[in-house]
Amino acid sequence: MIWSTEKRHPGWKQWNGYYHRNSKGVGEWECFHLPEQWSIRYGNLTFHLKPFSFKHTGLFPEQAVNWDWFSEKIKFSRRSARVLNLFAYTGGATIAAVAAGAQVTHVDASKGMVSWAKENAASSGLANHLVRWLVDECVKFVAREIRRGNHYDGIIMDPPSYGRGPKGEIWKIENSVFSFIKLCEKLLSDDPLFFLVNSYTPGLAPAVLKYMMSVALKKRGGRVEASEIGLPVATTGLRLPCGASGRWSLE
Repeated sequence: MIWSTEKRHPGWKQWNGYYHRNSKGVGEWECFHLPEQWSIRYGNLTFHLKPFSFKHTGLFPEQAVNWDWFSEKIKFSRRSARVLNLFAYTGGATIAAVAAGAQVTHVDASKGMVSWAKENAASSGLANHLVRWLVDECVKFVAREIRRGNHYDGIIMDPPSYGRGPKGEIWKIENSVFSFIKLCEKLLSDDPLFFLVNSYTPGLAPAVLKYMMSVALKKRGGRVEASEIGLPVATTGLRLPCGASGRWSLE
């Protein structure tokens, strides 16, 4: 353990589940009072959660700060903004963008994750016709969109450290992310609203994200900011670090 947390909250005595990871990085859930599936709300949004063998439960709540950030830009623009969400997982960012008034193209290589995202959209009462749901390898999809001449007012990406596409395509973030950001820059419209890159990979610290995005988006002008994101700990007033985000906008 890097740190030890004081377990004074009564909830620590009533665990719903515990995730065990072995020395090879493979793990499993030990469930006590944990249902197969449950729901959680953020504002008017509803998400379905369930435990998976790779530790996730289907939502990264620390991303709410980014949902609020780009939602304000979409609302303030007073237009039907087109947003591209890459490595879109279970659709947290997609649903937040649609709720703010955007039309979203949601791309993920996992058919199961895209189906899950559709369920979340339906639970949130959001019209599916505002979302283009795609099971595809993100790099190849972006290359095709460039050839088609399509553009987006906002781009969101949450690239994994390592992954495989539906046809076995290999993604390694340290080798691919900078060139991919530069590629995606070509998809921004003439009057773009934002570009968001999330990272849960230790090597992509905020300073690294800021440098990459500043170089890739230099000709666009605007401003790049990057910082750690995390979850507040009520008993200590501290913040549990969960990853990093790089944000670009014209403001």
